[in-house]
Parts: sequence; structure tokens; C-alpha cells
Amino acid sequence: MAGTARLQNINTCARTPNEPMQTNGAKPYTMDAAEGSILVSAPIAAVYERWLGFEDYPKFITAIKRVRKLDENHFIASLGFNGKEYDTTLEMMLRVSQRRLAWRTLADHRGRDHFAAGVVCFAPLSDQSTCVTLKLTSSFGGAVSRRVRIYLQNFKKLIEDEAARADGR
Repeated sequence: MAGTARLQNINTCARTPNEPMQTNGAKPYTMDAAEGSILVSAPIAAVYERWLGFEDYPKFITAIKRVRKLDENHFIASLGFNGKEYDTTLEMMLRVSQRRLAWRTLADHRGRDHFAAGVVCFAPLSDQSTCVTLKLTSSFGGAVSRRVRIYLQNFKKLIEDEAARADGR
């Protein structure tokens, strides 16, 4: 169905890459992951460029409250989960022009770290439509599959509303 997110839930139990081995019997982080896809009525170049703008993430990724660019590949983000706010450093790990972007959070040694990572893939379906697939992994808790669906729907609306305004519709 055009414009509907397709989701796959994946639940794993794992440590974050920078978390030390726990010897006190505490449980490791619970990692939740989900994948979803959506059809966006816009050319792949416009879709890719819009997703590349980390500073605009709060417009469609509701968990991100603010983003500040540090350099080409690093950003400080304020995230809101379960009524709490977390500041974290996001690192852009991969850019394949008009095909794929990948990012992750970096460890913060001031307190208990949480981990999140994402990959977004773009596939042209025509000159004016793009399939966007988002894979998200998070230790912040909450319904990751629900968040993926919302983020994709928000992104689709943002892009298509902007295109409609540009066309004078």
C-alpha cells in the first residue's frame, strides 16, 4: 500500500560497543530494533538531501528535541525519552550519496550511557518517487517499531508538504 510504513520488529539483548563488561550481576542493556519503509512522492536527490540535514531532525524525529552541528560528522543532540532528556553526541558514520546514511550515538563517560544507531536507505522508484527504509536500534526503551513508523510518516509529510508548497498546490 503506497505511503504505508512496513515494519519488522527485532529485539536483542546486548551490550553497547563502549560499555565495560559488567561483573556485578546487573543485566546488560536491552536493545530494541525495528525497520520500516515508506514511499515518498519526491525525487531521490531531494529526499536524500533533506535526510542529510541533521539540524532538521527535530522536525520529523520526535525523540530529538535539538541538534547542534560540531563538525561535518558530529552533532550534539538533546533526546527525550520516557519523560527524561539526554544529551548525546551523534556521529555520521557513512554517507553514500543518494543511497544510504548511517549514524550512531557516542559514549558519554559522565554517566550511564544509552546507545542508538540508525541506517536510512533510499531507492528510486521513478523520477518523482523514492522508497525510504529506516533501520533503528536503541537502548532508550519504548516502542521502537512505533517510533520508526511515526518518524517515516513525519518525514513523508514534511517532504511532500514542502513539494506541494513549491509547486503552488
